[in-house]
Amino acid sequence: MAQPTKTQARPQLDGASFDALFAGPAKLWGLEAIARAIGCSVDKTRRLARNPRVPIYRPEGSGSYFAFRHELEAWLRGTSTGGGASSA
Repeated sequence: MAQPTKTQARPQLDGASFDALFAGPAKLWGLEAIARAIGCSVDKTRRLARNPRVPIYRPEGSGSYFAFRHELEAWLRGTSTGGGASSA
């Protein structure tokens, strides 16, 4: 199995990150909201969105990103939800 690269590394899921992930709406809009929920910088979140294994989406022709909290939580825990990011 391949070693995770920098862009595949999951942020730590500590108590504050877990609480942030489950607080608020089920769908997160924008890199800032996604970054806050997973405890990363906006730049790192943008890099993560380029990885098809990370459930951060950017519809074709759109400059906006979105993610579902339950998919991010599953990704942070290391389980698959069947989702993936579109190319950024």
